[in-house]
Amino acid sequence: MTDTRSARIEGSADVDGSAVVGPGSTVWHLAQIRENARLGADCTIGRGAYIGPGVRLGDACKVQNYALVYEPADLGDGVFIGPAAVLTNDEFPRAINVDGTAKSADDWHAVGVTIERGASIGARAVCVAPVRIGAWALVAAGAVVTKDVPAYALVVGVPARRVGWVGRAGRPLVAEGGAWVCPVTGERYVEADGELALSPAG
Repeated sequence: MTDTRSARIEGSADVDGSAVVGPGSTVWHLAQIRENARLGADCTIGRGAYIGPGVRLGDACKVQNYALVYEPADLGDGVFIGPAAVLTNDEFPRAINVDGTAKSADDWHAVGVTIERGASIGARAVCVAPVRIGAWALVAAGAVVTKDVPAYALVVGVPARRVGWVGRAGRPLVAEGGAWVCPVTGERYVEADGELALSPAG
């Protein structure tokens, strides 16, 4: 289901025939795109990255080298997944059952990570499902996310905790006159009850 005239897929990549790779997307060397995965337009899948069965990526997503995106992850438009980051899908991982038999797909229920528009996951960060990463949030490199992250939050550490806010440009916001201001764009944000939103006045 891939239109090879409009998508670039390197010969060593493994893209299942039922996967959808959107126009303008690139799948680099040794990447694996599993069955029924759906990539939007203009996505980039780095070398050795893994996209699980049924995973959905919006438009203009970037999954860097050796990142692992396990099903049933759902990524909005413009999501960035850093090198070697992992989105998990098993709350109670075991290789065997109590009786010693090998676990099969019928022995567990996959849970996913949801990442909203424009959010970024840093290199080697781990998002432990089920969690939701809010729009434009930034998860620092090496962080381990074990609970939901609000929109525009900057989270760091193990377990990840919020240490600030970031704007749509990805830069930390600066407190100014009762609001938060992006030093790059000048956009103003308002905070209420532990959440941040773009000011209607910009």
